[in-house]
Amino acid sequence: MAQIVLGLGTSHGPQLLMPPEMWELRAQADRQNPQHWFRGAPYTFPELAALRKRNGFGERITPAAMRAHYDRCQGAIAAIADVYQSAAPDLAVIIGNDQSEIFTEENIPAFSVFWGEAIENFPQSAEAVAKLPPGIAPAEAGYRPATRTAYPCHSGLGKHLIASLMAEGFDVAQSRRLPVGPHGTNAAPHAFGYVFRQVMRDKVVPHVPVLVNTHYPPNRPSAKRCFDFGRAITRAIRSWPGEERIAVIGSGGLTHYVIDEEFDRAVLDAMESGNAQAVAAIDEAMLASGGTAEIKNWIPVFGAMAEAGIRMKVIDYVPCYRSEAGTGNAMAFAYWRP
Repeated sequence: MAQIVLGLGTSHGPQLLMPPEMWELRAQADRQNPQHWFRGAPYTFPELAALRKRNGFGERITPAAMRAHYDRCQGAIAAIADVYQSAAPDLAVIIGNDQSEIFTEENIPAFSVFWGEAIENFPQSAEAVAKLPPGIAPAEAGYRPATRTAYPCHSGLGKHLIASLMAEGFDVAQSRRLPVGPHGTNAAPHAFGYVFRQVMRDKVVPHVPVLVNTHYPPNRPSAKRCFDFGRAITRAIRSWPGEERIAVIGSGGLTHYVIDEEFDRAVLDAMESGNAQAVAAIDEAMLASGGTAEIKNWIPVFGAMAEAGIRMKVIDYVPCYRSEAGTGNAMAFAYWRP
C-alpha cells in the first residue's frame, strides 16, 4: 500500500516572484479593474478604497513594510521547499487550477485528472508576454523554466486515481495531453509551474496533475465537494498497489485580489484545528473572486490529510498589501506531516 508522507499548501502569486519595488505594477492593474469582489459584493476601486479607509492600509504599503512582507515570504518559500525535500516523496499529486491557460470556453471541467507520461513547460513568446497584464511578466521566470522542459508524470497512478474517483461518484474529466489554450500554447498552468520551480526546486518527481475549476462559474465545485474530493484522493492512494511515498500538494490562494485577513485566518484556523465542518461550510459568496477561490486547491489537501489523520502546521501567513484599498495577495504556507 502506498503511504502519504506529506501534504503541502502554498500560495503562488506574482508578488512572491518579483521584488516589492515592482508591486506597484500590480496596484496599477487593481486601479484599472472595474470590479473587485469583497465579502460577496462587487466594488469599483474607489468604492473599495472608501469602504476600507479606516483600515489604514497606508502603513502596510510603505517600501519598508512591503520589503518586510516579501522577506517573510521568501523565508516561508524556503521552509516549504525544505519540508518537501526532507519528506523525500517518490510521487506527488499536485492540485491546482487553470486561468484560461489550457482550457477554453469550449470545455471547462469541474475536476480533471491528467494521466499522460509527461507535461511540458516553457517560456511564453515575446508577443504573448507583451500582452500580459501589468506586473505579470516580471514573475514569469518563477513559473517557467528558461528552456522547454518535460516534467515526468505517473500515468499509472493517474489512471488509478481516475478509476477510484469515478467509483466514488466523482465524474472527473481525463486528459493524456494538455489542450492548447486561448494563448496558443499547452504549457503547464502556473499553479503547477510554481510547484515545479519553487517547491521542488526543478527536481520534479513523477506526479499526477489534478485541476479544480476555481475561477469559472457555473460549474465551480463547492468547498464541501472539494473536501470530499480530497478524502476520496486519500482512499484512492491507499488502494494503489505500489509502495511509494506520496505527497499531496495544493497550489494557490489565499484571498486576492482583495485581502481579507479575518476570512483567511478563520480558514487557516479551521484547517489547523481539523475543523472539517467549518471548512466544508465556507460560503460560496466569500469565494466569488476567482483568485480567492484558489483556496479550493487547499481544501482537497485538507480533506486528504483529514482522511489520513494528519494535522496541519502553518509556517506563515503574510498579507501582502499593495494599494490603499487593501488589494494584494494574502500568502500562506503550511504542511502536514505524519
